[in-house]
Amino acid sequence: MAEGESQAQAQAPLSERELQVIELIAIGLTNQDIAVKLEISKRTVDNHISNILTKTETENRVALVRWALQWGKVCIDEVNCCALPPYKPHGKG
Repeated sequence: MAEGESQAQAQAPLSERELQVIELIAIGLTNQDIAVKLEISKRTVDNHISNILTKTETENRVALVRWALQWGKVCIDEVNCCALPPYKPHGKG
C-alpha cells in the first residue's frame, strides 16, 4: 500500500452530506447556492466546508476539488468517473 493510501484511510471519513457538498463545490456553486440547493443555512455550509477541508487536509476549494478527483469522490463532465452504482436512499428499490 502506498503512503498516500494509508494516509487517506487514516483520515476521518466524510459523511454523506459532506460528499454532497463536495460535489456541489466541484460544479462551481457558491456557499449560498449550496445552502439553497440543500435547504440548509449558509452558516451550516460554511461549517461543512471547514470540516471537509480539515478531514481532507486541503487548504482551499481548488485543492479540495483536486483531492476529490484524485480519490474518485466526484465526476466532472465525464472525467474521472467511476463505475459506482447510482445512489438509492435507504428503503428504496
